Amino acid sequence: MKTIRITKQFSFETGHALYGYDGKCRNVHGHSYKLDVTVIGRPISDSNHVKHGMVIDFGDLKAIVKKEIVDIFDHATIFNKNTPHVELAHELETRGHNVLLVGYQPTSEMMVIDFAQKIKKHLPDGVELHSLKLQETATSYAEWYASDN
Repeated sequence: MKTIRITKQFSFETGHALYGYDGKCRNVHGHSYKLDVTVIGRPISDSNHVKHGMVIDFGDLKAIVKKEIVDIFDHATIFNKNTPHVELAHELETRGHNVLLVGYQPTSEMMVIDFAQKIKKHLPDGVELHSLKLQETATSYAEWYASDN
């Protein structure tokens, strides 16, 4: 069997602020993110296997990404927990907002690294994460490739 790449696309809404940044993104704002998750592997060749012909069932990939990324980041506001933004985060939490405190500056670049680590550990044997593309705006995105890491 040949090696095949498959991609599943996801979308979610997330707010963030970049502490210490010298532009507008230092302010709390949000994005309609689009995430492309590409895995690579060989289709299952066992004709008796329920997933015969699949690298991974799209539904199984969806379940992983939904649990690890979408359900957590959708309609949340992300702040770097190592900055004074933690005070704002706590204030928002007391008012019932969904806030995530992460150990990095919540840029697309750092988020895609975080997402890769979260997804990789849940893929079945024989399936590897090939790449991620996190689109922040219509014209801006960050990409992660396993071959670069």
